[in-house]
Amino acid sequence: MDRDAVLAAYDQQMRHNARPDGPGARIERSAGVVRQVGAAGGWNGVVWSDLDRDGVDAAIAAQVSYFTSLGRDFEWKLYAHDRPRDLAARLRAAGFTPEPEETLMAARIEDVPTAVVLPEGVRLRPVTDAVGAELVAEVHEQAFGAGRSRIGHRLRAQLAERPDAVVAVVAMAGEVPVSAARMELYQGTGFAGLWGGGTVTGWRGRGIYRALVAHRARIAADCGYRYLQVDASDQSRPILQRLGFRPLTTTTAYIHRAGR
Repeated sequence: MDRDAVLAAYDQQMRHNARPDGPGARIERSAGVVRQVGAAGGWNGVVWSDLDRDGVDAAIAAQVSYFTSLGRDFEWKLYAHDRPRDLAARLRAAGFTPEPEETLMAARIEDVPTAVVLPEGVRLRPVTDAVGAELVAEVHEQAFGAGRSRIGHRLRAQLAERPDAVVAVVAMAGEVPVSAARMELYQGTGFAGLWGGGTVTGWRGRGIYRALVAHRARIAADCGYRYLQVDASDQSRPILQRLGFRPLTTTTAYIHRAGR
């Protein structure tokens, strides 16, 4: 895989030409910045920027003013290769707080194993309705310690309004959800995105995460996508590397609170 070529394609298709990530969201372009304004409870933030040193502070101030006027927290999704090189320091000076760094990874789908191997007694349940969305949210809460309402609301909306753009699955041990993941199908691009893969304590290290990657890779291949991409944590990066994923760059979410 040609890292530079894939990163350039990702920047062009997924960032510069970004599409709304869910029902009710919209993409706006203004002065070297591409941003998303989410639906109620959705994600708000800057997905792409191409700024020079002379105009960067004004562009940052404009985004802060805009989202603050809407009463919304927002994220500036910064990639290591974004310009100018001191953009991270300028965001911090403007009141943004960085979250932990993640690694943008990608793989050619043809290089990713698609054989689904699960522990005995575990089965995969496709998510197609509100009941399944609640199972995903339950796993998300247990695996990541985060509130379940946002992910549940988002997934229910996607399944209702854009079911062809999302794939979600839950690994069930009997009637107990033990792992879950979803995949965004970015129509009109060569990329499918892996999101939310998590396994509850007590079921980790048994190959379930790998099985969920394989399950989604097979579906993406059947749908004609060329690449899988994922924002990988330090915990998932080694597993993904063994499955054929390669680092493209790093990414850090810089958060601005509306009340600041």
